[in-house]
Amino acid sequence: MTRVKIHESWKIFLEDEFSKKYMEDLRAFLKQEIETGRKVFPPMKKIFNAFNLTPLTNVKVVLVGQDPYHGEGQANGLSFSVEKNIKIPPSLQNIFKELFTDLRLTSPQNGNLENWAKQGVLLLNSCLTVQKGSAGSHQGRGWEKFTYKVLKIVNDNKKNVVFILWGKKAQEKGYFLDKKRHLIIKSPHPSPFSVHTGFFGSKPFSRSNNYLLEKNKALTNPSSIILFLLKLIL
Repeated sequence: MTRVKIHESWKIFLEDEFSKKYMEDLRAFLKQEIETGRKVFPPMKKIFNAFNLTPLTNVKVVLVGQDPYHGEGQANGLSFSVEKNIKIPPSLQNIFKELFTDLRLTSPQNGNLENWAKQGVLLLNSCLTVQKGSAGSHQGRGWEKFTYKVLKIVNDNKKNVVFILWGKKAQEKGYFLDKKRHLIIKSPHPSPFSVHTGFFGSKPFSRSNNYLLEKNKALTNPSSIILFLLKLIL
């Protein structure tokens, strides 16, 4: 994956990673998937979408997901996000419900979270690709090593970042994060299967805002940190 287009702020730290054997094996696997007629999501040009919309220098919040949506036209390279013309998936609907309960912000008209990414929220899936109609189909192929490296880069090179870990798998992935250096928010996954076991009422958005305000992290409008998530969804 030596020709990957990725923002320079990430490229400095990840360039060597793309030349490692596991990434070359992953590239060969994805090529084979496509050549044998299997559909891979998101589209190739959007696999690294999160890194181009959220440069490392802008990262203020990291939201860890599992793998992309596997339905036709859903995935756009951002965790929990879908394209604008796609029905909002149940987990994202629950995220928006908690957003309303927590900050009294009305849910947006669609599930595209690009504005979140542009405001400094790194929407990172543990695996960056998936086969159509087969959840978790690209797990164990190397993406986990790559995204572990991404989390380590943020953990070691940034300060006062909010890491939001929803569900057991995200929490296991972030086991090494420095609690003294960053805020780590953990709760059950927003999936309909677990949302009532502690996700609702966990207040991740206000907790993020309060922490960023406390640490004086300037966002788009430095005069009002509480506008952070409001501006993201408009």
